[in-house]
Amino acid sequence: MQNKGLVKLFAVLFGLVSIYQLSFTFKANSIEEAAQVVSNGDEVKERKYLDSIANEEVFNLGIANYTYNEVKENAMNLGLDLKGGVSVILQVSVKDILKGLANYSKDPVFNKALDDAEEIQKNSQNTFLEDFYVAFDNIKGDTKLASPDIFYTRALDGEIEGSMTDDEVKPIIERKIDESIVSAFEVLRKRIDEFGVTSPSIQRLGNSGRILVELPGVKDKERAIKLLQSTAQLEFWEVYKRDLFGPFLVEANNVLKDMQTPEKEEVVDEEPQDSEDDAIEDLLGADPDSTAVEVNPLRDLLFQSPDPAALAIVNIKDKEQVMEYLNMPQVRSLLPAEQRFVKFVFGKPAKDSEVVELYALIGNRDNVPPLSGAVVTDARQEYDAVGKPNVSMQMNAKGAKIWEEMTGKAFTQGSQIAIVLDNVVYSAPGVTTGAISGGNSSISGSFTLNEATDLANVLRAGKLPASADIIQGEVVGPSLGQEAIDSGKMSFLIALGVVLVWMFLYYGKAGLFADIAMLFNIVLIFGVLSGLGAVLTLPGIAGIVLTIGMSVDANVLIFERIREELAKGKGMKESIADGFSNALSSILDANITTGLTALILFIFGTGPIKGFATTLLIGIGTSLFTAIFITRLLVDWYAERGGTLDFSTAITKNLFRNININFLKKRKAAYIISGALILLSLGSLFTNGLDQGVDFVGGRTYQVRFAQDVSANEISSALSDAFGSAEAKTFGSANQLKITTKYKVNETDNAVDEEIRTTLYNELQPYFDGLSYEEFISDDEAKTIGLMKYYKVSPTIADDIKNASYLAILGSLIVVFLYILFRFKRWQFSLGAVAAVFHDVLIVLGVFSLTYKYMPFSMEIDQAFIAAILTVIGYSLNDTVVVFDRIREFFNEHSSWPFNKVINSSLSSTLSRTLNTSLTTLVVLLSIFVFGGDSIRGFMFALIVGVIVGTYSSMFIATPLMYDSVKKGDAKEALKHKVKEVEEEEQA
Repeated sequence: MQNKGLVKLFAVLFGLVSIYQLSFTFKANSIEEAAQVVSNGDEVKERKYLDSIANEEVFNLGIANYTYNEVKENAMNLGLDLKGGVSVILQVSVKDILKGLANYSKDPVFNKALDDAEEIQKNSQNTFLEDFYVAFDNIKGDTKLASPDIFYTRALDGEIEGSMTDDEVKPIIERKIDESIVSAFEVLRKRIDEFGVTSPSIQRLGNSGRILVELPGVKDKERAIKLLQSTAQLEFWEVYKRDLFGPFLVEANNVLKDMQTPEKEEVVDEEPQDSEDDAIEDLLGADPDSTAVEVNPLRDLLFQSPDPAALAIVNIKDKEQVMEYLNMPQVRSLLPAEQRFVKFVFGKPAKDSEVVELYALIGNRDNVPPLSGAVVTDARQEYDAVGKPNVSMQMNAKGAKIWEEMTGKAFTQGSQIAIVLDNVVYSAPGVTTGAISGGNSSISGSFTLNEATDLANVLRAGKLPASADIIQGEVVGPSLGQEAIDSGKMSFLIALGVVLVWMFLYYGKAGLFADIAMLFNIVLIFGVLSGLGAVLTLPGIAGIVLTIGMSVDANVLIFERIREELAKGKGMKESIADGFSNALSSILDANITTGLTALILFIFGTGPIKGFATTLLIGIGTSLFTAIFITRLLVDWYAERGGTLDFSTAITKNLFRNININFLKKRKAAYIISGALILLSLGSLFTNGLDQGVDFVGGRTYQVRFAQDVSANEISSALSDAFGSAEAKTFGSANQLKITTKYKVNETDNAVDEEIRTTLYNELQPYFDGLSYEEFISDDEAKTIGLMKYYKVSPTIADDIKNASYLAILGSLIVVFLYILFRFKRWQFSLGAVAAVFHDVLIVLGVFSLTYKYMPFSMEIDQAFIAAILTVIGYSLNDTVVVFDRIREFFNEHSSWPFNKVINSSLSSTLSRTLNTSLTTLVVLLSIFVFGGDSIRGFMFALIVGVIVGTYSSMFIATPLMYDSVKKGDAKEALKHKVKEVEEEEQA
């Protein structure tokens, strides 16, 4: 090997850099373990301790010192499934942005186009804006986007003119929407930075208005989700005095009574009310728990409030009903002219309270507040006079002037000003000291310290330009993450140990050199992952373990070629040189085809699956380096010192030697067997179908663990009664279930999530023996029972995931077809390879379709399964390309051989490599399957089936099909001519 010095230099440098990068991970783990000891398990104390050393020097490498923040920044990031935490995809509402750009136009064509676009979106792969344009064009008639009633507004004046055509307006609207989404991205980034999560990830997904946020290790998951979804729409409204609404509420109650019981005579009070105060006190009960003697639709739901600014108190469970009553046209028509724009809003309930205040705000025709949160320039969490948390704000000059006018008016009239955030009244204070100048104000209420801190943060970061719904979300408990780490370590060590021992037993001393190169390869993989700031996930660990198998493949190819050269009678050094040289083409082709499928998986995958693709891509690169260069250095070093290497042991010396199997003679039987398997698979796919996960159909999935074994069928029945439809399946052990429901699948707000979790807990409570709701959903790291993991996907994004998966598989097949065509210059090679891949994929799908109802682990078709299919494609092609390379080689070496002999000899000569690699890969996969944890078992099962089927298809499907597709007569000459062309190009 030439340039050995340069290779040694690079090996040393790569090794040192990898160890340097990994040292930060070890140091960070050491510091965090010490923090846990110091805090004695108290999360708050642990966080304070780590914050206290954030900027202190904690790591001295001799050449540089690092603070804890710098150590943490350089340490390897653990993914959600290993650390616990929150991952969500937020959909910024483009519909809301369009409404805002049109100044909330009431134009019927515009609003119908918005509604129609929402319907189109349910089955569309376009963005909302594209579908809005389609919907608008279908119904617009003479209406233009540049109409004064739509986008030719004061806010867009100067950018949009009334004379513009729709095609001229569209790019401007697209730019404005993009600016709004960028603004939303920045607002979310600022909020996350303020939240203090280590190693957060936030990225925009294309131009669809979707933003991916990953917060691994976050402790308070509910708080984090609320922080992300809060639009922070701050408004200041004047409040009506309660006594003005006495007559209205009485009349509204009577009208509702008449609407519900029209056949009864109207009830008339015998005694007139003495005053408006008496009227409202008579209508409102003094106690929310009191029982009304007479059934009154509105009166029975409203109770007297001690807050003079509040209209009434309402039970939280009755909020929707009360608001529905008050907004009925028949009820609104009872309002006096000066109150017809009143805005009814509920307050923020106190912690653990079952009631909430109802307020009447002084509205206007445009529903625009006198003062908005846009004027706030700064916000801070502070404490009021009695030590309760509140939020102080500072306004700009314009806001300060309006605030002074509003507070002066409130002081003069003895009224209140409501501070409203996201349509909830946080407080409605009166003004007792006159007009407030300078723009200083505060928001008080029943805040916890965290709530006040978060509110100050979101006000300081700014409001979102539109609502942001969680269309895909995953919440993983920390205890589940620790279990995943433990199982990942176990599978990794077992797989590594088995492969190291196998290589030594099969290849002797040469196997030891391969083992050293493989261990160095693992150091490089982890070092590169750490250096790139990539996130390590459980599928990522699986990718690393699979890389071990691929590293073995490269070494097996090399050693088998060296054994062949030795068998020809060549000397040791010559055999080593020729063996490495001859194996290089096969190694490169095999790894490039696998790398192409991994690259496609990286492009289309998200979350843990992207982690799998990342480690696979890194592993391919490091495996090539260590197998081709490091193993060569070690083998050459030993040979130059006079050492003898047989590249075998006494047991394996003559294994697979002098094999001459007529594979082509058996191809008809193989076609019949494969045809039967494909027909069986297709029949099952059309009848049984597949167990599609929420990734593909939408819904919510909950992983729940119990203290004792439970019946999945019994719980499915109970939950179906509560949710209309629900499915519970045993997940791993018999005391753990995976519960899936499509109940309210199209509703994505937090209130619905909380409602479903509460209902789930209520239905499962009999199986928990006194477990409280707080314990059921808690994030305790020592948690062993309760809700362990939660995952939801809206139907819209589920449809997108499904289509992206189809594109990923189709794209990988096309790319591979083109690559093989490029490398071998004959379409017959591409046809054989792609046909074999189709064969493998159909059989894997068929096995899943036939067995998913009976297997004791989850076999859902989700993103992980698509990753498995793409990996199977890569592996199958890996095997096939090695055979094709040997066919090409034999055409040159044995030009007088018949065509079928070339094929059979090529397959026979690569049989040792094929079986050796397949067996070691299967051992690796089986170790992950057994020890790698429940969440990855279905993924591994697909890979195991794929490796078995792929090994078979490379020998009995791909090559025979290539043989049959080549024309008779001049086939051999044509193929040989193309092969020589390729060889000449490579030599040139």
